Amino acid sequence: MRIRATVAAVSGALALSALAVPAAHATGDSGTPYTLNVSFSNVTIAKAIKVGTTNEVSATYSYTLTHGSDVNIAAKDFSTDAFLYKGSYDTSTTELYGDDDATCTPVTTTTATCKGTVDIYPADGDLESAWAGSWGVAAEAVAFNGQDPNNPDLSKVGYKDKSGLGSTLVQRYSKLTTNAGPEPVGKGKTLTVTGKLTRANWDDHLYHGYTSQPVKLQFKKAGTTTWTTLKTVTTDSSGNLKTTTTANYDGYWRYSFAGTSTTPAVSATSDYVDVQ
Repeated sequence: MRIRATVAAVSGALALSALAVPAAHATGDSGTPYTLNVSFSNVTIAKAIKVGTTNEVSATYSYTLTHGSDVNIAAKDFSTDAFLYKGSYDTSTTELYGDDDATCTPVTTTTATCKGTVDIYPADGDLESAWAGSWGVAAEAVAFNGQDPNNPDLSKVGYKDKSGLGSTLVQRYSKLTTNAGPEPVGKGKTLTVTGKLTRANWDDHLYHGYTSQPVKLQFKKAGTTTWTTLKTVTTDSSGNLKTTTTANYDGYWRYSFAGTSTTPAVSATSDYVDVQ
């Protein structure tokens, strides 16, 4: 099993950098860190993280860190965080971390509440479209115990990581439009409602049509607050929607998409039609 701690000293504080280390053991030698006396529980993170093509997205997480009396979480060279991984943890496709370590607030002498963010930069190539869907949550902690992070005696460095602490969906941001016409329309006449469902492509950083997806056509009569689903329309090979209906009342028309594991639900801005 390969584990990885990412720490470095900057102006007397810890910041992220990469340090690959072998598997942890209960007691270390000159080339192996020992297993740090900590555990992770009560992990919380958003059920879904919606990521577009360019804007940074930050997802807040929290967890309980339980540690032994031999672990000083207030030490400048102690670091902990949570992160996301795609696929099996031992052979993960990729991982997503935060820009900074978690901040831990002591609750008792042996427990602390730790909070941080996972920061995603789609424009910088953090994601590929094929990675949309379910991601696992893991956490880690490292104590350098006064060792130089760039050239440590690893037998004096403690490290612990734990996978399978939760899951979240990392989804391709979706957009949906609606246009109903003609406007105005005669009572009892045919109304044509068009629209388009698109979603972020993390490979070329553009929005493309989401094909073969069921989308609900909904109507809200003027002066009311309830949307009624009239029919389900399927997007074509370009993500386009088109259907006809009968105009009987003044009101608002919209398409609404329920979402999938890879793409979030979205409802279009409604289009008001005056029936004469």
